[in-house]
Amino acid sequence: MTKTLTAFLIAVSAQLAAAQSYPVKPIRLVLPVAPGGGSDIIVRIVTQKVAAVIGQQFVIDYRGGANGNIAHDLVAKAPPDGYTLLWVNAGIATNASLYKKLNHDPVRDFTPITQLTSQSYVFVAHPSVPIRNVKEFVALANARKGGLVYASTGAGSLPHLGMELLIIKARTSGTHIPYKGAGPALIDLIGGQVDVMMPTMIAGTPFARSGKLRALAVTSARGSALLPEVATVAEQGYPGFEVSGWYGMLAPAGTPKEAIALLNAEIGKALKLPDVNERLSGDGAVAVGNTPEEFGAYIKSEMAKWAPVIKASGATAD
Repeated sequence: MTKTLTAFLIAVSAQLAAAQSYPVKPIRLVLPVAPGGGSDIIVRIVTQKVAAVIGQQFVIDYRGGANGNIAHDLVAKAPPDGYTLLWVNAGIATNASLYKKLNHDPVRDFTPITQLTSQSYVFVAHPSVPIRNVKEFVALANARKGGLVYASTGAGSLPHLGMELLIIKARTSGTHIPYKGAGPALIDLIGGQVDVMMPTMIAGTPFARSGKLRALAVTSARGSALLPEVATVAEQGYPGFEVSGWYGMLAPAGTPKEAIALLNAEIGKALKLPDVNERLSGDGAVAVGNTPEEFGAYIKSEMAKWAPVIKASGATAD
């Protein structure tokens, strides 16, 4: 046996051993949020299923702040060994336009693993506002100077950008009132201090069902099982309109392909389990589980989609 062949066989054996041995210790999963948020339920459902198969636990590390940038920066600079991962939401796609300067590149510095879920928003109005659908919203907004007053969970949030996208597509206007979170915004909407809002399905649906708010549309590409009687914005005359929150998982750039492939496969299997889907649907989420390549392309498309909307809105996060 030649030295070249021997060296090749040793290299192949080493690669196979590495692929078979991963993971050999717990995996740190960094979340860009504080404990107790919407991420908690989904992350724990999925990671518990995956941990049971791969034989190692996920250690959740909460690093909230700066719209996720603290967590993003940390993982971007972490060793690319498969033992530090990043849980992401739509903020990683919008931050590139909201911030003048980032300490990481949302595309170059990460390796996609998979998109886990997609979550719709619901377009709701206070019952005193005489509108029942998107067409009537546009008509009333055009009739009022400055348009209708809409709440959001903060400048640059998806409830803000979703409204801005609708205003742009409908060629109308509106007055934005940003709040520090969904709770205060919904309180004022229910109290009639503002006219409309696009909260998440899980936040807005209970009030729509109780009659405290009126659901005008859902913002996803397809209707929601939580409000099956409510048409989408796209179905109401704006083809292609979609505003969806989402969760996904990334690793530092350069993470071994074997680790990425294993995580992608096991997360995908977990997302297909009936009990996981039941829990997700109860929270207004739909399982995705795409390939790393598809998830990477989706992040790029979201960055391109929201950049002009953010510019038009004037939203900044610096």
